[in-house]
Amino acid sequence: MYHDLKTHYWWNGLKRDITDYAARCLTCQRVKTEHQKPGGLLQPLPIPVWKWEHITMDFMIEMPKIIRQHDGVWVIVDTLTKAAHFLPIKATFTSEQLANLYIKEMLDCMVYHSVLY
Repeated sequence: MYHDLKTHYWWNGLKRDITDYAARCLTCQRVKTEHQKPGGLLQPLPIPVWKWEHITMDFMIEMPKIIRQHDGVWVIVDTLTKAAHFLPIKATFTSEQLANLYIKEMLDCMVYHSVLY
């Protein structure tokens, strides 16, 4: 905090005033490392047994609009095979629309793969 403030301001006792302020600030005291529980040991993620048993997903929105006015991408990844699906979406989609899109795309994918294999 001191380094940020000294670039724009200066007065006699600046460092002391900042130290006093931080000592009284409840938020500053809560985020200090010594006041938090230790994180513990890292635990490996369990390995799924079946494909698409465990997935991760992420949304990238506010992108330039593309065909059909989609302005985002929904990324769905199977953690076992690392297979990824990139679905064009609109940032205004509701959870119901996303659920319907997920079911449609995943069923199409499963049907396609079951025919080939």
